[in-house]
Formats: sequence, C-alpha cells, structure tokens
Amino acid sequence: MQRRHLLGRLAVTTAALTALATGLVACGGDDKPTGEASPDTAAQFPVTVGDTTVAAKPSKIVSLSATGTEMLYAIGAGTQITAVDSTSNFPAEAPTKAELTAMDATAESVAAFAPDLVVLYFDPGNVAEGLKALNIPVYLTPAAATIDDAYTQLSDLGRLTGHTGEAETVVGQMKADIAEIVAGAPKSAKPVSYYWESDDSYYSLTSSTFVGSLLGQVGMESIADPADPDGKAFGYPQLSLEHIFASDPAMIVLADTKCCGQTAETVAARDGWDSLTAVKEGRVVALDDDIASRWGPRVVDLLRQVVAGLPAA
Repeated sequence: MQRRHLLGRLAVTTAALTALATGLVACGGDDKPTGEASPDTAAQFPVTVGDTTVAAKPSKIVSLSATGTEMLYAIGAGTQITAVDSTSNFPAEAPTKAELTAMDATAESVAAFAPDLVVLYFDPGNVAEGLKALNIPVYLTPAAATIDDAYTQLSDLGRLTGHTGEAETVVGQMKADIAEIVAGAPKSAKPVSYYWESDDSYYSLTSSTFVGSLLGQVGMESIADPADPDGKAFGYPQLSLEHIFASDPAMIVLADTKCCGQTAETVAARDGWDSLTAVKEGRVVALDDDIASRWGPRVVDLLRQVVAGLPAA
C-alpha cells in the first residue's frame, strides 16, 4: 500500500474510532496465575484498568501496537511478551511475527498465541470483541492525542503487567527530559513556522495533533493549520505546493526518510524548493519515520532533534 493511502486511512480511521476505542476492551481472564511472580508482584493482582481486568501477572503478552511494544519494553515487561506485530521493530529483541498485523489481525490469529494480555491501539476488524468472547483480556486505547495521554498509557501498562514502579520512573524521566528540552529551546518573539512532511505527497499535520502539541511547547506552529480549519482531515491534511510556498516555513521536518527516501538534499533538489527559507538557511530536520509516528518514550528524541534545528533566538 502506498504511504499516502496508508497515512490517510490511518489518520482518518484512528481519529474516527477514538470515541469508540475505549469501549471495545475485553475483560476477565483465567483465575489461576499464569506465571511465576514474587509475593509483592502477586499482591498487585488481579488488576483492573478501565474495562480491562488481568487476573495474574501476564507472561504471554501479544502486542499489535508498535508504540505499545516500545512502552512494554521501556517499563521492563519485555520478557513477558510472546509475540508482536510486524510493525513492532523496536527494540531489536522484540519477537516480531510477520503474520501479525494490526490492520488484518483476527481474533483467531491472535488467540493462537494463547495470550493472557493483548495490547491494541487500532482495531478495524473488531479483534477486541472476538477476544473478549474467548475471555482474553485486551488493553485497547487510541493513539495518544497529547503527551499526557502517552503518560497515562505507560502507567496503565505498568499496572497491567506488574511494573507500576518502573512505569512511574519512565514517565518521570520523560517529563524531566521534556521540561529540560523546552527550557533550553531558543525563545522567539513569534511562533516558528514549520512544514511537517509525512510523505512525499505533502501530507502534513496541524498544531492540534499529538506531535503538533509537543512542538507547540517549544514555540512552533504548523503551516498546515489553515488547511484543516474544521478538523475534517482530523489534523492530517494534504497540502498543495502553492500553500507550502506561500507559507515559506522557517523549518521543514521530514518524517518520510524511510518510507520515501527523503533527505535535506532531496528536498533542496525539488523544483523551486531551494527558494524556501528553511532550505536556504539549512533548517531541514530529517527524523526516523518510526520515532516520528509513535508516542512512546522516544518522543523525547523527536523533540530533541527538532529543537536542535530551531533558529537561534
């Protein structure tokens, strides 16, 4: 599937399902412990987060969320994971299964791994409902809309996996790192305009999105904001070349370096782009696509890399 179609499909569908997603969670589970646990850990269970109840510390987690996988490893639950979907490529030791995809998964294909907890963020096939019928606990939550949402998801996963303290530590470190980056960012009298490129067909994001709100903390403003005034594009409009050139952004942030092979050099080589302020002044920041599209602990790296490209005050 082409990047532009996938982006549009994910952006629109994810946003449209946000209101429904938290309702499609399964609860219950086997009443018997499924793995060894210390007395302190065992005392934390059963645990209920929202509509999700885990009877005992899970030892066969299946994650169909690349961000969820990163979060689980960050809080120390990596050894409890038995399978992750094909997009979960970080960390390297994650047990990726090519046959598992969030887009095409079925309850039966997931249940085949005999999981005692399933982590989902995107559920077009109603996998959660099918797993609920099989009495398999599911943590289903939409993509984070704000950094606080990301913190909440980390905390939830900490409770569900027996790593509450570790999750609190990760969240605390993220907050401290982000505060330090924000405090050290150049201060400008007016917002620094930027063009965020999600793919080479000029899909972008507005200041109201997860990334947009994060960049807003360091005084940045997306040139895509006027392109989605009514929110019908759910914060991810496709821009025209005319709009990009008329906006003349002070910065360009590339989130399509892997998918589309874009670099500062390829951008400068585009017809007429060398006239843009961001290109002329060398303020084109190239991000790893995965870091740019996820909302786990590596958002700190995203913010740090972008801030490093800000113009001096």
